[in-house]
Parts: sequence; C-alpha cells; structure tokens
Amino acid sequence: MCETTSSSLPRAMISRSALAAGAAAAVSAGGSVADLRRDAWGHGVLAVAQVVTAAGAERVRVDAQGEVDALQLEGILGVTTGEPDIDAALLYGLPDSTGELRMRPVMRLTGRVLSTKRLRPGDAVSYGYTYRASRETTVALVTGGYAQGIVRALGNHADVEIDGAPRPIVGRVAMDVCVVDLEGVDVAVDTEVTYFGGEGPASSAIAHWAAVTGMSSAELITVAGAHAVRGWES
Repeated sequence: MCETTSSSLPRAMISRSALAAGAAAAVSAGGSVADLRRDAWGHGVLAVAQVVTAAGAERVRVDAQGEVDALQLEGILGVTTGEPDIDAALLYGLPDSTGELRMRPVMRLTGRVLSTKRLRPGDAVSYGYTYRASRETTVALVTGGYAQGIVRALGNHADVEIDGAPRPIVGRVAMDVCVVDLEGVDVAVDTEVTYFGGEGPASSAIAHWAAVTGMSSAELITVAGAHAVRGWES
C-alpha cells in the first residue's frame, strides 16, 4: 500500500440547507451573538456570518480586527469581545451532551479511497501492528490522518461510512492516511469515505469521537475543518 501526500486532504463539505436550518433554529432559541471564532469552528466565517445574520443574529464574535473589518464591508457587525449567547450546537448541527443530534450536521468530513489490499489471517497494518486480521479481508488506504484532525486515538476505536455502511478504522492512524477494513465488500479506488456528518451512519459520529478522544465535539470539528479542503453541497 502506498503513502499519500499532503495534497491529498480530506474535504469539509458544508451543507447550505443544514446551515440555514441550524441558523434559524439557533437564533429562534434565543441570544443575539453567534460564535464564529476559529473560522466559524472550521466552517468559514463569511458564509456562516451571512447566514446567521440573515436569520436574525445581531452580531458575530470573531478572533481578530481584520475579520471585523472584512465583515463590515458585507454589512455585518463583528466583535472581538463579549460572550456569544446563540446556541452553537444548534447552529453547527453538533450532538448535544447525550450524543443526540437536534439538527442536521452542517459539516460532513470526507476522505477518499487511495488503494485497497487483501489481507490474510495474521497480516498486520500500519506501524506498530496494533491490528492483525483475524480472517481474510480487504482493507482500504483512505485520505485523512492525525495531521488533519483524524485523531490517533480513533485507530481501532471508530468507524467511517462507505457506501452507506459503517466500516472500522483499523491499526494506528498515520499522519495523512488511515486504514479501513472493508469487511468483505469490494470498493473502488476514489470511492468517497465519510468520517462524520451527513445523514447516514456517520451523522453523529463526532459524539463517539469525543467519547474516544476526550476532546469536545467543538474542538474536533474545528481542527478537522481547519485542515480540510472546504466545499459546498445542498
């Protein structure tokens, strides 16, 4: 199995409809200031600012004066002080404290299959050999590693979604790639892999990531969004 390069990055797909619905719900729930720090938690400051203020937010909290100035050109009031009071979990579609989704996730983090390889019983993958196949199977090398926010603790402890079904991440997560057990299913090179978000089995996976890593959903989604190539979908 081959190594990938730093240009083979995951994609943070932002749903226009989920963002609009989340912004409307968050503003309706109360508050006037939305939290758009850290590039709107990895979702993109300008796009989120436009949608949340259109939904009725009065101001958006950002990190720097340069962002305030840029938003002013769009007729949006940005501030760098004060505590945001609009529910960010609703705005971004994140799981609540019980792991349940109240809104559809705004971000869907995806990778793609770089290659596949057959394993025999006893064959190991990734460095350190923390996973050995217990049966004949096929694994896929997938874009996305710890440098892009696919935290190393997720190896052997989390699933991805491929063709609508959950498949386990096996072995240690590498810097730019990880390995997924396809569990007997044939998958073509370049097939899309969803780490979290969307409407399928991975929709609330960020809650499981939080439980495994000890990080919050906010931290995980911000880091992943900051290191992915951003795109848009309906």
